[in-house]
Amino acid sequence: MKALRHPFGQAALLLVGSFVFFKFGIPLLPGSAPVPNSLVLQYTAIALVGILIFVSDNERKWKQFQQPIHQTLVDPDRRVLRIGLLTAVPALMALAVFSQTRPSIGPAVQLRSIHPAPPATMTFGGQSVELAGLENPLRSRGSLEEHYAEGLRIYYQNCLPCHGDLLDGNGHFARGYNPTPLAFDAPGTIDQLQESFLFWRIAKGGPGLPNEGAPWNSAMPIWERFLTEDEIWSVIIFLYEQAGLEPRTWEAEGAEHE
Repeated sequence: MKALRHPFGQAALLLVGSFVFFKFGIPLLPGSAPVPNSLVLQYTAIALVGILIFVSDNERKWKQFQQPIHQTLVDPDRRVLRIGLLTAVPALMALAVFSQTRPSIGPAVQLRSIHPAPPATMTFGGQSVELAGLENPLRSRGSLEEHYAEGLRIYYQNCLPCHGDLLDGNGHFARGYNPTPLAFDAPGTIDQLQESFLFWRIAKGGPGLPNEGAPWNSAMPIWERFLTEDEIWSVIIFLYEQAGLEPRTWEAEGAEHE
């Protein structure tokens, strides 16, 4: 009870009580929902500001509040406690940061399609593009070697950090993303897709994914903001040629349905 009459004890009790109320008390109120952890921390920080104002409303109370802190940090007889706090506090903070940032391996809350069905039409630069039956126009125009070289240049300037030097989805930034970038080099990936599908996915990026591509957010940029149509088509040629794979054709798609 003596500790509760001390300003430091009162402040500690109020801080803990505030956290418990925000975390567990609010959800018990009628019509209330659980408070997200980020908001719990914000509310607790606001409560801390109010508590500090409370314990500093006069000089005597403020000095009493500071006394145990000063003794812990300075007094020789509290050296063991001081070392313990200086070890435990950073360790707890590191554990909290790690638990918040480590990748989750839990199952998704809903089914997700890795290759969701593309729309019938899309827009590129304000122009409508029909995806059904769309072929890569560069395959019938110019030199395939030139398109490959252009695609290589664009890939290494823009795509390599995520998809990797070997097209294996293991680029420099790959481990920071969930889901990880797609690997292009393995059979059963891009060889199962038409080039029009790749054009749509590259152009629209992660924000252009339909609902069945959720809940994980692809980090793919919206490349139509940075690349022209021909540049995207040339990258697609590079991917298939470099991986040694053939794109799925619309003729094969129609034969399967027949």
